[in-house]
Amino acid sequence: MATKQLPIPPHFHPEKVGEVWRVPYEPRAKDARLWAGQHNLKPAAMDDSKICLLLVDVQNTFCLPDFELFVAGQSGNGAVEDNIRLCEFIYRNLNLITETVPTMDTHTTTQIFHQTFWVNEHGTHPEPMTIISQDDVEKGHWKVNPDVAHSVGKEYDEYLKAYGEHYVKRLAEDGKYPLIIWPYHAMHGGIGHALVSAVEEACFFHNIARNSQTAFEIKGHNPLTENYSVLSPDILDDQRGHAIAQKRTALIDKLLSFDVLIIAGQAKSHCVAWTADGLLSEMGDMNEAFVKKVYLLEDCTSPVVVPGVLDFTDQANKAFQRFSDAGIHVVSSTQPIEAWPGINLNL
Repeated sequence: MATKQLPIPPHFHPEKVGEVWRVPYEPRAKDARLWAGQHNLKPAAMDDSKICLLLVDVQNTFCLPDFELFVAGQSGNGAVEDNIRLCEFIYRNLNLITETVPTMDTHTTTQIFHQTFWVNEHGTHPEPMTIISQDDVEKGHWKVNPDVAHSVGKEYDEYLKAYGEHYVKRLAEDGKYPLIIWPYHAMHGGIGHALVSAVEEACFFHNIARNSQTAFEIKGHNPLTENYSVLSPDILDDQRGHAIAQKRTALIDKLLSFDVLIIAGQAKSHCVAWTADGLLSEMGDMNEAFVKKVYLLEDCTSPVVVPGVLDFTDQANKAFQRFSDAGIHVVSSTQPIEAWPGINLNL
């Protein structure tokens, strides 16, 4: 049985998606209860087909033009445009989405991809967007700042210097992006860490209308590794072979338990791409039916583009083509879910 897409609630204002504001929880909760009654929305627990919407790092730090790592994409306003479509997608499909799972990139000052972690021979920190290669570290152009050792609970001479060399070497060996010094971003406790207000409101509205709890996932707080994929940090062990981090097996099992897994967020070239890649790795030994229940909302994600500095558009497009070739569906948010290829919903 087909189901009609829902209208967009009158409280949603697309022109506010690029701004920070306080969600009016009590009025919005009343609106959601009325909306559920008007449109005969049942509790999410009653869904025969369980649909998860994985929202990758839809945070102010990546999604608003005045913040630290705005994902501009090719249009120059990419993440804002993506989130307008994303909010509309959530509202139109309130009756189908069982659970939203937003990932929260979560950082502190002293982490391996922030400038305070590294110095050159003059004691100067690298500028944001500096790429630190294996060759740079081996030749001594950049070294781990010895003054940060106490902050990460390690001895510098015995451990941290060698770990820095190990880290950039492993990135190269594993075919991952080189170490990039990012601007301080997604700082835990800061405004940039928060969900985009309009997306938070859409998730909250879904909570009330469907009696479904948003399942937040914190990632990226390990000081010794990047964590582009929500499923696993980039590097899991140190130069001694000791574990420094672990894959998120409970989350992986949860995501794979849904009948449909939809992925959107930022950035197409980084956290979205590496999360999809991680899912493919986890599903590699399973029946291909598992792969084919994953859907990427291509119009709700953009690549990292810093004009004249970095442009990951080609890498993002190649990654999405590889995912498509592997059986993951690349779809548009404006198309009804039940019209997507391979969808078989029990409605």
